[in-house]
Amino acid sequence: MPEQESGQMPAERAGGRAPVVGFVGLGNIGRPMALRLAGSGCELVVFDVAPEPVAELAAAGAKVAGGVGELARSVDVVCVMVRDDAQVRDVLAQVLAAGAGPRTVVVHSTVAPQTPAELAATAAPHGVHVLDAPVSGGPMGAADGTLAIMVGGAEEAYAAARPALEAMGSRVVHAGPVGAGTRFKLARNLMHFVSFAAAAEAMRLAEASGLSLKDLGDVVRHTDAVTGGPGAIMLRGTTAPIEPDDFWHGVMSHVAALGDKDLGFALDLADELGVDVPLARRARADLAKGLGL
Repeated sequence: MPEQESGQMPAERAGGRAPVVGFVGLGNIGRPMALRLAGSGCELVVFDVAPEPVAELAAAGAKVAGGVGELARSVDVVCVMVRDDAQVRDVLAQVLAAGAGPRTVVVHSTVAPQTPAELAATAAPHGVHVLDAPVSGGPMGAADGTLAIMVGGAEEAYAAARPALEAMGSRVVHAGPVGAGTRFKLARNLMHFVSFAAAAEAMRLAEASGLSLKDLGDVVRHTDAVTGGPGAIMLRGTTAPIEPDDFWHGVMSHVAALGDKDLGFALDLADELGVDVPLARRARADLAKGLGL
C-alpha cells in the first residue's frame, strides 16, 4: 500500500464536506492529537472522563459530548485513544449501541494482534468499519503533528479517516487489511524496546569504564540523528539471504565486518571489567545472518 505524507488536512472530503471527527481518550498522547485536529479546522467533538483535557479542547474550539454515545451520533469518524483492549472494546460497544452514528471507528491504542479483527467482526453487522491505526512518536510527535500512523483496514474506511489522520501525523502508512497497523506497530516497538535493553548494557559498560552516562546519551542521540540509528540497515524489501552478486551483499558484508570487530572489542572490555552483556554476545553471533549473509 502507498504511504501518505502530509501535515495538512484537506478542507473537504470526497463526499463534499469535511468529516466531523469524534475523539475519545484525551490522555498523554490523545490530548495533543485531538488538539492538532482542533487546530486543523475540522469540526471536532471530544469526550473523556477527566475534566481538565476536555476543558482544554473546548477552549481550542472542540464541542464536548456528555458520553461516547452522544459523541457517536454526531460524527462521521470516531478516533479512539484509550488505555487497553478492554477499554477499546467498551468504547466500541457504546458507539454501536448509539445506533445511527459513525461509519468508521479508528483505534489508535496499541492492542493485541488479534483484537482489530475481533473488533471489525463485531462492528460489521452494524455497518461500521474499524481501522487499527496505532501511532509512533510519543507525546512530542503528537504535539507537533509529526506522528507516524500505521493503518490497517479497508480502503473505504481509510479514505474516510485519512483527512483526520493527516492532520495528526506527517507519515501515514496504509499497511494493509485490518490488523496490519497493529502488526506494523508491534514490529516497530520490538526494535524500540530491545534497543532500550541494549542501551542499558552500553550504559553498564560505560559506567564500569568510568565514563559519563550523560555524555554517552548525548553522543548516541547525536549520531543516531545523523545515521538513522538501528533503522539505518532497514533498506531491503526482504529478509531472505542476499546473493553474492547483489549490491547489498557488499554493503551488508562491510556492516557485518565492522560489527564483528567492534563488538569483539566491546566484549573483551566487558570481560575485563566483569560487566554482563548478553545482548551484545547474541548480537555478535547473529549479526551476519540477520543482515542476510
